[in-house]
Amino acid sequence: MIDFNKIPSPCYVMEEKLFRNNLSLIKDVSEKAGVNIILAFKAFSMWKTFPVVREYIAHSTASSRFEAQMAFEEMGSPAHTYSPAYTEADFPDLLKYSSHITFNSLSQFERFYPMVQAGGNRVSCGIRINPEFSDVETELYNPCAPGSRMGIIRDLLGDTLPEGIEGLHFHTLCESDSFDLERTLAAVEKRFGEFLPRIKWLNMGGGHLMTRKGYDTEHLIGLLKAFKAKYPNLEIIMEPGSAFAWQTGFLLTTVVDIVENHGIRTAIIDASFTCHMPDCLEMPYKPVIRFATDAVPGKPTYRIGGNSCLSGDYMGDWSFEKPLQVGDKIIFEDMIHYTIVKTNMFNGIPHPSLAMWTKEDNLHILRTFGYEDYKNRMD
Repeated sequence: MIDFNKIPSPCYVMEEKLFRNNLSLIKDVSEKAGVNIILAFKAFSMWKTFPVVREYIAHSTASSRFEAQMAFEEMGSPAHTYSPAYTEADFPDLLKYSSHITFNSLSQFERFYPMVQAGGNRVSCGIRINPEFSDVETELYNPCAPGSRMGIIRDLLGDTLPEGIEGLHFHTLCESDSFDLERTLAAVEKRFGEFLPRIKWLNMGGGHLMTRKGYDTEHLIGLLKAFKAKYPNLEIIMEPGSAFAWQTGFLLTTVVDIVENHGIRTAIIDASFTCHMPDCLEMPYKPVIRFATDAVPGKPTYRIGGNSCLSGDYMGDWSFEKPLQVGDKIIFEDMIHYTIVKTNMFNGIPHPSLAMWTKEDNLHILRTFGYEDYKNRMD
């Protein structure tokens, strides 16, 4: 049982038991399907938990030089790296810290492949393709939207792959299921199928939310096994991010004031949507609050307001069993993936602390943040 009184506010708290449940499921899918499932840092990079991650999986994917270095140093293995664009300043380090590098365009590949060759071709190179198909409805998260800068469409690729390209990479999903992947694979085969027997690996990107309740993992395993049987030359790589940390923890906050305007009551907390839960505003989606429901007539109902000066730093409305008071705890569920990695210090608001509630039912504080963390950002 978690003792909320032991937790500083605000604080992201990962629950180790739930995290291990997700890791166990991911490892099981990987072994049964015979594919390589790796952790995407863009969704989750709480590196002090990586000793737990390494008990289940060995590799990770990076989107930048810093993430690649973290993979090398903290996961203990070189990264599978992809970025929309590389620079001459960063690329030598990317070569040092990566086992695979995917290029977003032919021009980027042509520009940097000589550096790969000069390093002895130790790194396996790939090209990101755009199958021009995605079930993702929110355009902000749809990498295959018309005019997307992500990946090469079939019409621009030509009839042969450049010498030195050993793999293809696509990413079309976002918190999607295996049936979305099945439709994507049909689009990939339709447009790029002629290249599949000629390459060594196929990276199916992220967005495979296999740890979500109701996800059909047996269908996923069958789909992947059938695809591998069709293309036995391919190593299949998948790099989900949210799936690893899905429903593994919460953000604990505290009510610091309650204000009312034209009958709308807002409980202001010691955290911020724009600073600490940006996807709620970007996606947008309304998070679940423990011990609260959607608005119910007759019950105490509140907007929840963040503590930044952005006017739109709020969401609502939630109903509670009794009126809120200053000092009450507000617990936002499922706040480990795509939150910590996106936090910012707008207004000088500090990051929430990072903690793990261990499998032995103890609170382990991983990190706290202070003035020096804010000041050093501008140093």
